Amino acid sequence: MAIPLILDCDPGHDDAMALLLAIADPAVDLLAVTTVGGNQTVEKCTVNARRVLSLAGAVDVPVARGAARPLVRPLRIADDVHGVTGLDGPRFEGDPAVPEAPQTAHELLIEVLRDHDGPVTIVATGALTNVARLLSDRPDLSGRIDQIVWMGGSTERGNVTPYAEANAFVDPEAADQVLRCGLPFTMCGLNVTHQALVTDDVLAAFARIGTPLAEICVEWMTFFASTYRQLWGFEAPPLHDPVAVARVIDPSIVRCVEANVVVETAGRWTAGATAVDLHGYTGRPANAQVAMELDRAAFWARLIAAVTALS
Repeated sequence: MAIPLILDCDPGHDDAMALLLAIADPAVDLLAVTTVGGNQTVEKCTVNARRVLSLAGAVDVPVARGAARPLVRPLRIADDVHGVTGLDGPRFEGDPAVPEAPQTAHELLIEVLRDHDGPVTIVATGALTNVARLLSDRPDLSGRIDQIVWMGGSTERGNVTPYAEANAFVDPEAADQVLRCGLPFTMCGLNVTHQALVTDDVLAAFARIGTPLAEICVEWMTFFASTYRQLWGFEAPPLHDPVAVARVIDPSIVRCVEANVVVETAGRWTAGATAVDLHGYTGRPANAQVAMELDRAAFWARLIAAVTALS
């Protein structure tokens, strides 16, 4: 049986590739897509999610707009990484074929969890604002969530401040709330997503698919590579967000360890840092599965197979 899944995202080039993986891989059943402000404004992220689903032919998957800003902080967008649209690279004309759902993301999350015939996995590849609001407002639905898998945080350094990864930094209060909710939680941080590098051979493999969708994927990843090269000196960019989807598809692709994770919300220099106690220093019980190692060959094989199937 395919795993029922909601993808909460802020597309974003890597979110776009995560969406394609969730749409096409037979191990998961994408029930809904919700958006949050992060890589760009929530308005632009919602258009981008609709665009990706339209390109993939996923016309029956609802896309609902979520939180425009974090719980208590102003929104910080990543236009230096993802461009003015949030999905710069290939140019698109007109509105996407997939419409925006009439519900808000909050309403859609409640409907899907309430009405689905079993527990649902939530994969979040942006700030955890929507998920935190859901858990705060409808704790009665927590039993309808099988697990939460998040691309965010790091066991090491950050990528927007010395210690904070972008999705944690945008809304650390939301991340803190979700980590303390008691549900099964997996953190796929920078330490593992930096193993998912879009090297030249990866780009060549996508190019060999030879379809319009594959060409768009190459353009997205090439644009993403250019900003990563400018900002951080990466020769090949890390494709963060599909790692979280891959963990759900096949847990053996992303090796995890149990650890206690807390999110810094008050630090002057460390707000958004994820303090991961890999060695039991604090004595606090484990509250998360923490991703440590990626099976690169299996990861890229699933993603290339997904784009090939959609093509």
